[in-house]
Amino acid sequence: MNPSKRLNERLTPLLKSVMEKGPTGCACTVVRRGEVVYQETLGYADLEKKKEITPDTIYRIYSMTKVITCAAALMLYEKGLYLLNDPLEEYLTEFKNPQVYRYNEYGTKSLSPAVGPIRIKDLFTMASGLTYGGDGTETEQQTRTIMENAAATVDMQALSKALAEVPLAFDPGTHWKYGTSHDILAALIEVLSGQTFGEFLQKEIFVPLGMTDTSFRISEDKRESLCTMYDCAEDGTLTPNTRMDARYQPGSRHESGGGGLLSTIGDYSRFAQLLAKGGELEGVRILSPKTVHLMATNHLNPQQMKDFNWPHMSGYGYGLGVRVMTDPAAGGINGSIGEFGWAGLAGSYLLVDPKEELSVVYMQQLLPSLEPFIHPRLRAAIYGALD
Repeated sequence: MNPSKRLNERLTPLLKSVMEKGPTGCACTVVRRGEVVYQETLGYADLEKKKEITPDTIYRIYSMTKVITCAAALMLYEKGLYLLNDPLEEYLTEFKNPQVYRYNEYGTKSLSPAVGPIRIKDLFTMASGLTYGGDGTETEQQTRTIMENAAATVDMQALSKALAEVPLAFDPGTHWKYGTSHDILAALIEVLSGQTFGEFLQKEIFVPLGMTDTSFRISEDKRESLCTMYDCAEDGTLTPNTRMDARYQPGSRHESGGGGLLSTIGDYSRFAQLLAKGGELEGVRILSPKTVHLMATNHLNPQQMKDFNWPHMSGYGYGLGVRVMTDPAAGGINGSIGEFGWAGLAGSYLLVDPKEELSVVYMQQLLPSLEPFIHPRLRAAIYGALD
């Protein structure tokens, strides 16, 4: 039996069972060695209107934006505009002389200079000391205030300057902590390229690759294609969620490198195929194979690996903006060492396997996303169908 037939027999029932747990609809595309071996759209983009998911459905991809941001930043690295070990302050002067919040064994907080500068590599690898907003540390609380006030009116360089005022959660390079590092990468891209982040992506990635439906804002003629986002309560009740949609409206200046893009499954699958083929697709080269390999290499030291402890990431390290599979036994993973990718807040998922020249893109719009349940099962079923 060929892989395409096996995938249809296994993946479609799996996706239908996933939809029973929350998502009103989903889509999945699997490409191997240039051939589409699985492509399916199921369920509804809008449950109330009974509007079905189609190939043109547009999704909020949230943190799957990060992979595009890191690829864009690596394009400038390939031009020699910076080195990964360069101090960030050489390009974004607001990050000169960073301060760090420190806590003693009794939880008493103090403030002192960082041992060293944030290096550009620390942005890629989430080792900068920047965090997301939260209720935990002082860094998280101050970051939350900034991000809540940022809304749609703040561009990436202004956001960078605001976040640079917040003392770091730890000395740069010493720990791994998911946070706003890739938003700062977007500001770095703007400074190095002399363009807005959106302009750079459009010119250097989206237009060359034919990604016509990928952008930071939704135009009026495409508004009907935007998938409805749903909050899923513990009892399974679904409620439409538009809380974060202001940033996508025309006139918004917020082009988040960490989570701001909209895309379709077809568009993102083209980007995924490019990575699977070593940075080139249909004559369009974005990155060299060597740079893609560097991106998909684990960059975390032993302490950072302890910090990167999300249960569903067992078996993975972290590269330049992507998870990287390093230990199949630890993760119970039937895939290839070196498989890489990332996921989005609402459940979108990217898997790239250069050894198999395989790319997988999955889309849905649900909070909480059920990512730890859905994504490993998708991966297991897809690899289980390959020869």
